[in-house]
Amino acid sequence: MASPSAPPVSDPTPQLRRRIGSFQATSINMSQMVGIGPFVTIPAMVLAFGGPQAVIGWIAGAILALADGLIWAELGAALPGAGGTYVYLREAFKRRTGRLMPFLFVWSAAIFIPLVMSTGVIGFVQYLGYLAPGMDEATGTWVGLALIALVGVVLWRRVEALGRLSVVIWVVMILTVLTVLAACYTHFHGSQVLTFPAGAFDLSRGGFWLSFVSGLTIGIYDYLGYNSSAYMGAEMRQPGRTIPRSVIFSVLGIMVIYLFMQVGILGVVRWQAMLHTDSVAYQSVVSLVIQRSFGPAAAIVVTVLILITAFGSILIGLLAGSRVPYDAARDKVFFSAFARLHRTKEFPIAGLVSMVVVTAVGFLIGRATNITALIQLLTTVMVIVQSFGQVVAVVVLRRRTDIKKPYKMLLYPLPVIIAGAGWLAVYVFADKTAPGLHPIELSLCWVALGVVVFLIWAKAEKSWPFGPLPLEKGAVDEELQLANKDDVVA
Repeated sequence: MASPSAPPVSDPTPQLRRRIGSFQATSINMSQMVGIGPFVTIPAMVLAFGGPQAVIGWIAGAILALADGLIWAELGAALPGAGGTYVYLREAFKRRTGRLMPFLFVWSAAIFIPLVMSTGVIGFVQYLGYLAPGMDEATGTWVGLALIALVGVVLWRRVEALGRLSVVIWVVMILTVLTVLAACYTHFHGSQVLTFPAGAFDLSRGGFWLSFVSGLTIGIYDYLGYNSSAYMGAEMRQPGRTIPRSVIFSVLGIMVIYLFMQVGILGVVRWQAMLHTDSVAYQSVVSLVIQRSFGPAAAIVVTVLILITAFGSILIGLLAGSRVPYDAARDKVFFSAFARLHRTKEFPIAGLVSMVVVTAVGFLIGRATNITALIQLLTTVMVIVQSFGQVVAVVVLRRRTDIKKPYKMLLYPLPVIIAGAGWLAVYVFADKTAPGLHPIELSLCWVALGVVVFLIWAKAEKSWPFGPLPLEKGAVDEELQLANKDDVVA
C-alpha cells in the first residue's frame, strides 16, 4: 500500500483536462465575440440599412444570439464534451440517422469555423492600414499569413496557460471598448443619430426587410463566440454551471457594449461618410472616432489595442475550433488522426493544424473578394447543419431521461422558436443579401459532398445505412455524465 504522504501518481496518458473556471470561460467567450468584428462591421451595418436605423440590426442580432445561446447553455451543461455540437447531434440523432448528423457537423465546422477566423485576420490587416497607410495589397496579404502562423505557434501549448492568456486579452478588449465609448460620448452629437433617410422605417417596402435580414446576418456574425466555452466543454470545471453562465453572461454583456458603441459612433461620424467603402470612415471608423475626439496619438494607441483584441479573438477561436473534431475522431466518426493529442502539451494536433491551414485559405479568398462575402458564406454553411440541427436536438434531448440536465432554459420553448425563425430568415434570404455569390447553393453542395463522403465511409464500416444503427454509447458518454455529477443549476 502506498504511503499516505506519497504524492499522487499522475495519469501519463494525454487527455483533455477540466482546468477552466467560470470567469476564464466568460472571458474566452467575450474576447472571441468582440475581436475585430464590430470595429469593421459597424460601417457595413450602416451600409446595409442605408442610415442610422442600422441599430435595428444589432438589436435583432442580440435577440437571436440570446435565444440561440440558451440552446447552447442547456445542451452544453448536459453534454459537456469536446466539440460541442458534435456531441449534441450525436446523442440527439444516433437512434434515427446513426452517425450522419455528427459527421456532417464536423465536416461543416472544418469550413465555417476557420472562415470566421479569417474574417478577423482581414479586419486586422484593414486596421493595420491605418497605422501603415502606404501598405500595398501584397504586403497586407503576407502580414495576414504571418499573423495566422503566429497564432498557430502560440496555440502550441497547454490549455491552462491559454486560459490565463484569455483573461489578459479580455482585459485589453474591455480597455479598448471603454476607450472607444469614452471617445464617442465625450464628443457625441445626438442629431446625427436621429437624422434618418426618407423611408427608413417603411415596413411596406421589400427593401426594408432585405436590409433587416442583411443586418441580422452581420449582427449575429458579430455575436458569434458566445459558444466557445461549449466547444471546449471537456476542459470546463463544473461544466453544468460554467457553460450556462459563460454563455448567458457573455451575450448580455456584449449586447450592451455593441448597442452603446453603435449609437456612440453614429454620434461622432456622420453615417453618410460610412456609405463610401474606400473611405477612412468605412475602413477604420473607430480609429477615426478616437482621432476626432482625443487626437492622432490616441488614435494610434487605440488602433494597437484593436489589433491586440483581434489577435486574441483569432487565437481563442482557433483554440476552441481545434477541439471540434476530437470527440468525433475518438468515436470513429471522423478521421482517426484528429483523435491524437500532443504527448506533453495535451492538445489535438490535427485539429489545430487543419484550422490554421483553412484559416489561411479563407483569408486569401477574402482578400480576393471582401469580408461581407465571407460572412455570408460562413453563415449559410454554419446554419444548415449546426444551427438547425441544435434547434431540433434540444427538443429531442429534453425527452431523454437518461441524460442529466443541470440547466434548463427559461421560457422554453420560446427561445427555440425565436432561434429557429431567426436562422431560417438568415438562410432563406442569403442569396438575395449576397447577390452573385450563391451562398445557399454552395452550402448545399458542401453538405451534399459530405453526405457522399459519409456514405463511402459507412459502406466500408458496414454501419448505418449499410448496417444496424450504432445504439451503443459513445466513447465519452460516461465521462460526460460524470462531469455533471455534482452540478445543480436552478
